Amino acid sequence: MKKVLITGITGYIGGTIAKKLLDRNYEVTGLIRNEAHVQELESLGIKTIVGNIHNENLIKAAVADVEAVIHNADSADDAYVVDNLIKALEGSHKTFIFTSGSAIFGGKENGKKSDFVYTEDFPLTPRLEMASRVLINNHVLQSVQKKIRSIVIVPAMVYGEGLGIKKDSIQIPALINFSQKKGHGVYFGEGENIWSNLHIEDLADLYVLALEKAKEGSIYYAENGASSLKNIAEIISKKYHLEPARSLSVQDAVDNFGPAGGYFGFASNSICSAGKAKTELGWNPVYNSIENFI
Repeated sequence: MKKVLITGITGYIGGTIAKKLLDRNYEVTGLIRNEAHVQELESLGIKTIVGNIHNENLIKAAVADVEAVIHNADSADDAYVVDNLIKALEGSHKTFIFTSGSAIFGGKENGKKSDFVYTEDFPLTPRLEMASRVLINNHVLQSVQKKIRSIVIVPAMVYGEGLGIKKDSIQIPALINFSQKKGHGVYFGEGENIWSNLHIEDLADLYVLALEKAKEGSIYYAENGASSLKNIAEIISKKYHLEPARSLSVQDAVDNFGPAGGYFGFASNSICSAGKAKTELGWNPVYNSIENFI
């Protein structure tokens, strides 16, 4: 039985990965901030470690007892956490899977369309706002030189019901809530910007495959479909019986979702191909229509 430590296990992605691993008889431990979820997680068969993710000694002890670490906490941009995990894993040949995010492809297009599709072999030159995330991705991949089996997964927009404690994703529920407050589906600028997307269970299956099959130093983009933000807004209007979708300014997006959410989460393009994951790992996602899960 393989032992896996998951950070962010009370979250949407981490909790779903945990369920998939438990179903395959892995022993799963979650690093959590406080005791509020201990009983709930342990009732699911998940062991828990309570503590601060910035505590180096705690991380060192947690990592010593497992064969793999999947980092999913809400800290993709937290270089301190990544450095602590790499330091704790150095020389161990253990697996470290790091969760990034496909906002790194964003060009701050303010709702205009782009057709460019990113693949893993295309060199990224991210905008300043996303540069630190790409640097962290590269640092994780380069940790193979420290005898760590490092892997990076870059999910696109994720939808569907989670299998863990947190059932909802981030982007779609945020758009639904905002649209309901406004009384109509909402997109920003022209709304022609496109995001690749994938279902949460397909994504979790990819993590399991990466854990079991991926070569060290691999990065995988994760998607199985794409949609414009205007299309999503129109579906929200119909499904929730709101007025027809209409445009708001990108500044409205920034005011409501912050600059990262406004400019990149809802007004940039983020289009990638998961061909590498399908070819190398035999990943076969089964859901390809975000429209059915809004």
